[in-house]
Amino acid sequence: MATGRDLAEQLLRRAADDEAAARAMLPLESVTNAIMGFHAQQAVEKSLKAVLAARDVDFPFIHDIGGLADLCQEAGVSLPEELAGVDGLTPYAAGLRYDDDQPGVVSRETALNWATASVDWARSQIRADESSATERPEISS
Repeated sequence: MATGRDLAEQLLRRAADDEAAARAMLPLESVTNAIMGFHAQQAVEKSLKAVLAARDVDFPFIHDIGGLADLCQEAGVSLPEELAGVDGLTPYAAGLRYDDDQPGVVSRETALNWATASVDWARSQIRADESSATERPEISS
């Protein structure tokens, strides 16, 4: 059975993959803002879910970044300043993929910056959780 730690690591790997895809697409004008934004949104979403999973917090299977950020806050984990306004990526989860390609809700550069910051932040949170877990004394019975 997979643990919260296993799920967190899996989500973090997938978030890093989405961030790498967004980074690779940034200079390609033939790639629409909707597709670039989708991968950035997915990187952020999976990063937030990775942090929640690492703390064994149940989370819904939603694409609402603001809602996931609220869950992180409730779990005692604040998002860094670099992610202020990141819920602006939520429309890229589905809406912009099925509508006509619209001008970006956020710039491509901002989307990529949020994707990168979220993956880096999640990685540091998960490492910090691992460190604190190894520092806890064993309780013997």
